[in-house]
Amino acid sequence: MKVQFYSRSNCPLCEEAKLMLELVKEDISLEIEEINIEEDDELHEKYLLRIPVIMSKGEIIQEGRIDYPTLLEAFTS
Repeated sequence: MKVQFYSRSNCPLCEEAKLMLELVKEDISLEIEEINIEEDDELHEKYLLRIPVIMSKGEIIQEGRIDYPTLLEAFTS
């Protein structure tokens, strides 16, 4: 499953979210595309106050504080 992970540098919540994605990846096959919002003005404006944002199939799975149970459930249901 392909996942888009919107983040930026020096973001503690983003680092935590990345760890959660890696944990889920141990249980489920995920292809994680990390997108730095600071490299795109439109993405920066859209997601600045929402990151980290995890999307799959065009839908937001989770944003802000990311947790393992919610991610696992989203990817297994």
